[in-house]
Amino acid sequence: MVTYFVKKHKCEKPKHIDIITTWPMAMALHSVVLNPEDTTTTTITKPMEELSTMVKPDHALYPITLKFEEVVYKVKLEGSREKTILNGVTGMVCPGEILAMLGPSGSGKTTLLTALGGRLTGKLSGKITYNSHPFSGPTKRKTGFVTQDDVLYPHLTVTETLLFTAMLRLPKTLTQAEKVHQVTRVITELGLTRCQNSMIGGPLFRGISGGEKKRVSIGQEMLINPSLLLLDEPTSGLDSTTAHRILTTVKRLASGGRTVVTTIHQPSSRIYHMFDKVILLSEGSQIYYGSASTALEYFSSIGFSTSVTVNPADLLLDLANGIAPDSMHDYEQGENTDDEKKLIRQQLITCYETRLKTDVCDLDVCNYNLGKEALPRNRVESEQWCTSWWHQFKVLVLRGLRERRFEAFNKLRIFQVISVAILAGLLWWHTPSSHIEDRIAMLFFFSVFWGFYPLYNAVFTFPQERRMLIKERSSGMYRLSSYFLARTISDLPLELALPTAFTFILYWMGGLKPDPSTFILSLLVVLYNVLVAQSLGLAIGAILMDVKQATTLASVTTLVFLIAGGYYIQQIPTFIVWLKYLSYSYYGYKLLLGVQFDENDVYECSKGVYCHVVDFPGVKSVGLKNLHIDLLAMGFMLIGYRLIAFLALHRVR
Repeated sequence: MVTYFVKKHKCEKPKHIDIITTWPMAMALHSVVLNPEDTTTTTITKPMEELSTMVKPDHALYPITLKFEEVVYKVKLEGSREKTILNGVTGMVCPGEILAMLGPSGSGKTTLLTALGGRLTGKLSGKITYNSHPFSGPTKRKTGFVTQDDVLYPHLTVTETLLFTAMLRLPKTLTQAEKVHQVTRVITELGLTRCQNSMIGGPLFRGISGGEKKRVSIGQEMLINPSLLLLDEPTSGLDSTTAHRILTTVKRLASGGRTVVTTIHQPSSRIYHMFDKVILLSEGSQIYYGSASTALEYFSSIGFSTSVTVNPADLLLDLANGIAPDSMHDYEQGENTDDEKKLIRQQLITCYETRLKTDVCDLDVCNYNLGKEALPRNRVESEQWCTSWWHQFKVLVLRGLRERRFEAFNKLRIFQVISVAILAGLLWWHTPSSHIEDRIAMLFFFSVFWGFYPLYNAVFTFPQERRMLIKERSSGMYRLSSYFLARTISDLPLELALPTAFTFILYWMGGLKPDPSTFILSLLVVLYNVLVAQSLGLAIGAILMDVKQATTLASVTTLVFLIAGGYYIQQIPTFIVWLKYLSYSYYGYKLLLGVQFDENDVYECSKGVYCHVVDFPGVKSVGLKNLHIDLLAMGFMLIGYRLIAFLALHRVR
């Protein structure tokens, strides 16, 4: 027999604890129902055989009691100065409860939430425990973190978004069918059935509503059946009705035995009364912790009462800003000075420390466990990732292809490339072999256009995905190596298809050597050049992670590579000749010349006079020898630039 013990403590017991199964034969919602009125020790027994059929341990709900004591966080400023963001914040939240963090902007709400989620780096002190244990890998797996901004891929549908998340975050012990079933359950539970096949949408095209996006973000975290759910401003930017609907969903999730902590800026009265506990912060200091329903009573007891009926959240935020209820008229008249506000805040902090802090620090941790530690540490701690590298790579490649199926082959980009190819083909229409300078100019145009076009496209890749990368890596969804390789692979269809079409059009319209093998070699050189240019763009974008800075550096780089490419300047001064060896345009141009011409080829340099191609200035400056060295040089660039990009991404957190 397995015995469930629930002991008396200072936290209210949740009405029930959801144990959610995710495989097709057992998708029922099982609950251990506890009598909330009974404060004595409650014992519920179940046979071990029945328990083993109820839940897969990898995906069961293990209730977590979160307690944080004297949390202090400081950031360094210029010189030796420091700024205190959090100053001794203490509190506790139990399974089945919602703890709301209130306070004005800059009060430290998001910082505290980030610290509770184990995502804060820097000078953090104090004690944060989860069922009396420090933050660990198993705890991270059972923690859902919903950021303030809904970071979602715009071209994926709701179902695709949740399905790819499930494939990456759910454990490998679950089959694909079980993960799909879990996605279906979450869609139904969050009321997303109506929009499940709609695209998320973005700035350039309309998709689902803001409230639906927020529910999708919550759904991504609900897929892992989190024991601890952290939400940063879940109602930000939403109307009151949508905000209430979101919090109703969160309340329902909490009632299933989950521990929920949320920051919220200015909740309505209806939303405020959904909270079980409240922490009120003012400039990083704590001025209240306790039941949401008794907050006004506490502040009235210390002399901050109001004679009119107000939204409790509005009154608390006024107090956090240093505005007492009886001074509201003065504040509206502009007579409330900064010194008065500072004095009120200090008074509130002092009252908290003398009246509440001792009781808060003495709170007992409530434990709901299955006769063992609430999180099965010894079984999963040795495995950092839920899925294998190969599985992550396959899913990320598929997701990248699905996401880019609309943006990659859009009509504008196709028109741009094809129109340039046709226009260039008309300008170089069937260039005769005697016009050697025009043929060489065409080959240089190949190396220039397909050296810089993919570079500028690649520069945007990682800066645009920075927020997504931070979000997903913080959740432990995948290895950076699997993401990097998958992201570059998913770009290849566009990066290779368009230059192939371009080369096919211009090569034959321009009248280059009409030999299939020569055409194929020329195409391979162009594609090789594209991959190297793309690699440089990825490296620049990953290093700077800023679109403006990256495009500026890319412009300077392309200009230097253009000038040093061997076509415009044949005699570069010795002290700066090394620049051309850094230019992939130089190597690409030389390889194209080597494919089209041989050292023994001649052309009619004047009437009746023939000259060797290698003596033409545009060819002589680069030569036609040692082409294998040029291939190796571009290969080193290809690998080197991508390695630099990969290492640079390690800084993104």
